[in-house]
Parts: sequence; structure tokens; C-alpha cells
Amino acid sequence: MIVVTGATGNVGLPLTRALVEAGEQVTAVSRRATAVPDGVRHVAADLTEPTNLEPVLAGAKALFLLLNGDLHAPGAKPSDIIDLAAASGVRRVVLLSSQGVATRPLGPTRIAVRAVEDAARESGMDWAILRPGGFASNAFGWAESVRTQRVVAAPFGDVGVPVIDPADIGEVAAACLLDDRHTGGVYVLTGPAVITPRQQAEAIATAVGSPVRFQDLTRAEAKAEMTRFVPAELADDTLDIISAPNPAELQISPDVEKVLGRAPRPFADWVARNIDAFR
Repeated sequence: MIVVTGATGNVGLPLTRALVEAGEQVTAVSRRATAVPDGVRHVAADLTEPTNLEPVLAGAKALFLLLNGDLHAPGAKPSDIIDLAAASGVRRVVLLSSQGVATRPLGPTRIAVRAVEDAARESGMDWAILRPGGFASNAFGWAESVRTQRVVAAPFGDVGVPVIDPADIGEVAAACLLDDRHTGGVYVLTGPAVITPRQQAEAIATAVGSPVRFQDLTRAEAKAEMTRFVPAELADDTLDIISAPNPAELQISPDVEKVLGRAPRPFADWVARNIDAFR
């Protein structure tokens, strides 16, 4: 049995589906009760209290650990989840980390995530670490304004990074959970091309078939919006990257193709699959 945390989110849901399609038994963990694919057991649990996972991990062979916003909050101890998994007899852990661990190692949240990576490496379990850059699915934050006003509001409109389709992350995670060849792998996951927020707005406009206006936000305005969902330190670390990406953050990684045998999906593909959110 494989335990997937964040199982109903943008990465966890396609990962769960991929594992089910591979014939695996899956326990899906998320903060709230919700629908899951047929045949999947769902458990609602708050990961900021790692002991909540103790009964879930009993009998599991592998764990996918997603470091969501709650696990970046002050006082959270995601490394305790790694320790608990090892103590429960879990044999493999795949950690969804962040590209910023390598490209911005001194950022406050990156230091904390590096500690979780180290805990995975030192756990005695087989491990793999995924380090994605920006997510295509962050564009869901524009869905309401596109539907109601045909507006995309974002900072740094002409500064781009190679955002990745979270379905690609999920498929890479499935490969790492199922294939011993990926044990000890550290994979940087990006999309196939650098794309700016303004270009993303254009892709959404093409998909919905009507013009979408781009509205520039200041950094302060963007941070105020982001901190509705994530801790302020994580918002600042993210804004540092998208305002002035360094050369490593602009590089197109070969790792999706290395693992999956195909190129990563472009942003337009993500929009096409999620077009109903923007209509």
C-alpha cells in the first residue's frame, strides 16, 4: 500500500490516478474529506500533527510527502513525518521539495526544506527527491477574475520561468515510487519553455476564445494576496524568484524526459485540460 499526502491536490490527484492505473493500493491523505478515485481509501488528517499519520502508515510500503503551506508554518515539523514513516516500516519515501533548495539555499523556507531532504536521506528508507520550479496550476488563482472580468492580475508580467504542469510532477512521482532505478534520485522538474505571466494570460485568452487583459500588480499587492494561503516567508521566497530568476531557475531541466521518456507538457496543454475553470 502506498500513502499519498496532499492526494486531492494538483499533484496528488494525478499521482493517485497513476498509481491506481498501475494496480497499486493507495491511501489518499488530505486535510478534508473529499472524493477520490474508485478503489482508493481516503483519510482526513492534519499533517502538522504527525502522530495523526501513525495508523495510516501502518502496513504501508511507500510514502509520497508533499510539503504544503501548513508544513512551512513556524513550529511545523515535517521531518517528524519522515521519522514516523521509517519507524512504521515504510520502505520508500518520495519527497516533493523545491527547486529553490538548490537555487536559493539561504532563503528561510529553503533552509527548512533542506532539513526535510536531509531527514529523508538519513532515514534508512529508499528515497527520491523532486525539486519542481513554478507550477502551471498557480494560474488557478486567476480563474475567477478571468471568468468575471477577463483579467489576469500578477506581478512581474514580463519576467518568466519554465513553469511545470503538476500532472507531470505526479507522473514522475509515480515512477519514483514504483521503480527502484530512481532510488537516490534528485530530479529538477520544469516545463519545456520559459513563459511570462503576460504570455500565460495570452494562452488563457486563446483557450477561452476572447481577449484577456493583463493587469500589473506591485510586489506588495501580490504578497498580500499570497499570504492569504501561505506563510509570509514562503511568499517572500517565491516573489524573490519570480521577480528576478537566476540562470539556474531559467534553465530547462531534462529530468521529466529522463524519467518519463517524453518532453514535459507546455502551459497551453495545462490550460486546455482545465479550461472550464476559466470560462
